[in-house]
Amino acid sequence: MAEKPIGEITHYFSKIGVAVVKIADRLKEGEQIAFRGATTDFTQAASSMEVDHQHVTEAKRGQEVGMKVDQRVREGDKVYRA
Repeated sequence: MAEKPIGEITHYFSKIGVAVVKIADRLKEGEQIAFRGATTDFTQAASSMEVDHQHVTEAKRGQEVGMKVDQRVREGDKVYRA
């Protein structure tokens, strides 16, 4: 059974290590998530999530969430539940 992505990277701010994730399924702060793409493959806990510069503990479908990431990600990388 193939995993279903819960989001996709739409932008990455390299200087501050923040990714913008377009959410396709609900995501709660602290959940383990995996980032996968052509050159990306790592897992981390969802942390420091913000919507419109406001801290949130849960992201809902359709929202674009800014999130601190441990490693570089690229536009188009997929986000999965780990």
